[in-house]
Amino acid sequence: MNIPVTFLWPQLLWLLLTLPLLVLLYVWLLRRRKQTALRYASLAIVREAMGKGPGWRRHVPPVLLLLAIATMLLASARPIASIVLPSQEQTIILAMDVSGSMRAEDVKPNRLVASQAAAKAFLAELPRHVKVGIVAFAGSAQVVQPITLSREDLVTAIDKFQLQRATAIGSAIVVSLSELFPGQGFDIGAMTYNRNSDPFAPQGRAIDKPETEKKAFVPVAPGSYTSAAIILLTDGQRTTGVDTAEAAKMAADRGVRVYTVGVGTVDGEIIGFEGWSMRVRLDEDSLKEVARTTQAEYYYAGTADNLKKVYETLSSRLTVEKKETEIAGLLALVASILALFSAGLSVLWFNRIL
Repeated sequence: MNIPVTFLWPQLLWLLLTLPLLVLLYVWLLRRRKQTALRYASLAIVREAMGKGPGWRRHVPPVLLLLAIATMLLASARPIASIVLPSQEQTIILAMDVSGSMRAEDVKPNRLVASQAAAKAFLAELPRHVKVGIVAFAGSAQVVQPITLSREDLVTAIDKFQLQRATAIGSAIVVSLSELFPGQGFDIGAMTYNRNSDPFAPQGRAIDKPETEKKAFVPVAPGSYTSAAIILLTDGQRTTGVDTAEAAKMAADRGVRVYTVGVGTVDGEIIGFEGWSMRVRLDEDSLKEVARTTQAEYYYAGTADNLKKVYETLSSRLTVEKKETEIAGLLALVASILALFSAGLSVLWFNRIL
């Protein structure tokens, strides 16, 4: 695996050119030492007195010292590496469609059962420190399980899903955001029925309390909030509730990524429910736009196996994060270890330091 490395002080890399000079200095010292030895009247007598020469071992400490110097010079340039690390703080909201169209059987045994099984498998693979909340949506959206670490409570909430009419995709995103940011006062009713009102404005106050100035909301860069993400699973088109594009913009302004998962077939299927029938189609364009707006990704799951693979991919993607980390300290540690080994071997083998 290639790890890209950059340097804060790249100009100091020119110091590496001193390494060939050190090699030349070492070679010159060896030759000078050899010339000094040749001045003896009888070299054989000297060899006999000294015993067998050190051979290759005499080069090991200098080589280790040279490596230590090279590593220290690299550290002085302050290298920065992009390293994938486990996420220390992570919250995931599963927003799952429970509209009547989820009874369609193009995904076996049907879309709802397949999505429940995949979601439970997803929870089983998540690290235990990852917190999860569940939002179910049809004609409206509601939190069926607040954010928790308890996998048992999450599984119980998933098993209790009940099919309902209509599909409020945008409302599901807003309710998920309200679970992540409970202090921001999301008003789905105002957003749905009063398009000219400010959904974050105070809706009322006690008469004995003075009106307080509303704190201005400052948008952040899309995808910049790395502590949480939303996984939105649906099989249809929005028919009611908050506009999907507006809800996606709200998530993007808060830096929250919304990963969208489309379940079922694009052509759709005709289903019957309580005396009525209709063709349910997957609105891929809207889901792709939500993912694009929030700097996330869209996944299509046409079968139960594909749905499980999508959740496996999301599990690995959401539980790690890439960080730029300065590794100068690590290189300095390596250089120190090499220098200690060099000095230790020199003392052990030759009773001197180099």
